[in-house]
Amino acid sequence: EVQLVESGGGMVQPGGSLRLTCAASGFTFSAYTMSWYRQAPGKERELVATITSARGSTDYADSVKGRFTISRDNAKKTLYLQMNSLNPEDTALYYCARPTGNYRGQGTQVTVSS
Repeated sequence: EVQLVESGGGMVQPGGSLRLTCAASGFTFSAYTMSWYRQAPGKERELVATITSARGSTDYADSVKGRFTISRDNAKKTLYLQMNSLNPEDTALYYCARPTGNYRGQGTQVTVSS
């Protein structure tokens, strides 16, 4: 059974940083492209970042480019999202996903507020 469990969310002041973690199990993690999505209340889901399986190539939404970094540790079957220079517009439920097969975790809430 594919499982994706996120952690690391919380409340942070504008300009702060958080690192999200996604623990994967039930599949060969290293073989799959993985992504982070977010969804804020009343807004559509947004693809935040993607990292490929083989080369680890990355791609980012324009809204987070230069501030967020996606990475993976295939040995630990873990996906990360380092988020810096956070602003209130980054407030959302963040969840990791395996696009192949449309699997996603339950998400972790990130709130940026002073």
